[in-house]
Amino acid sequence: MRVTVFTEPHRGADYEDQLRFAQAVEAGGFDGFFRADHYQSMGDAGLPGPTDAWLTLAALARETSRIRLGTLVTSATFRLPGPLAVMVAQVDRMSGGRVELGIGAGWYEREHTSYGIPFPAVGERFDRLAEQLEIITGLWRTPAGQTYSHAGDHYRLVDAPALPKPVQVPGPPVIVGGRGPKRTPELAARYADEFNMPFKSVEETAAAYERVREACDRTGRAESGRAPLVLSAGVVVAIGRTDAEARHRAAPLHVKSALPPEDPVVGSPAQLVDRLGEFAAIGATRVHLRLIDFSDLDHLELIAAEVLPQLDGTR
Repeated sequence: MRVTVFTEPHRGADYEDQLRFAQAVEAGGFDGFFRADHYQSMGDAGLPGPTDAWLTLAALARETSRIRLGTLVTSATFRLPGPLAVMVAQVDRMSGGRVELGIGAGWYEREHTSYGIPFPAVGERFDRLAEQLEIITGLWRTPAGQTYSHAGDHYRLVDAPALPKPVQVPGPPVIVGGRGPKRTPELAARYADEFNMPFKSVEETAAAYERVREACDRTGRAESGRAPLVLSAGVVVAIGRTDAEARHRAAPLHVKSALPPEDPVVGSPAQLVDRLGEFAAIGATRVHLRLIDFSDLDHLELIAAEVLPQLDGTR
């Protein structure tokens, strides 16, 4: 089981907060540092305000040496696919080949309205996501010296030089995830390297995995020679050495938010180990642990000391 740490800087974290946390993630033996890509908090003010995901990851690429770096998830509404492919490839080169692109259709209308970002209806957002996935992976896979073109309903590229090339071949791993029962599994089967089910129960996650496996069979993923999808789960975590410590860390989970209901682990390190074992039993080989407080390095150190050593493949 590979274990990454997932953070939400839009809740309130500047670059220095994220740098300190990412370096602690690396020192603690975790697999990676991932962050949300949002321009606005869903609840309180989120001071000091948003930081751009890919600007931040570019800087972290030069300040870390081992951990994987990525987004869960970049919104397809925020950026055009050609420039996004360039950005991610550049950060991959800056990191020496440690970047992953989690990408989704976008869902939080309020941040779009606040910053003047178009927010189409859900069907169009998924259509745009599908084209973006095709374009981004197509640009990365185009051999050096050749060009890439695309004529779609929403994007048109003509003789793009498809540069720069990322370090990872054929490109950085792509993560597609979510609760959608139809289009999300199909897009993951066609374009992704990892399918992620975020912050739901083991039972709900198992059902999502089955839908994705069926989509892989329908699309002939195995017959095409592509590697099987990595199955991952997002887990909201608030653990402590005592019940009181765990409850204190869980307090932000009770604040009103636009997020859908989640299934957090609140309790002891042993409870988190048990939950990760349940996810492993349904096929997950990677988990993204969502930690809330950037100033709480002790929470991170507790997981590193008392959870990671009990999981195969984390050290």
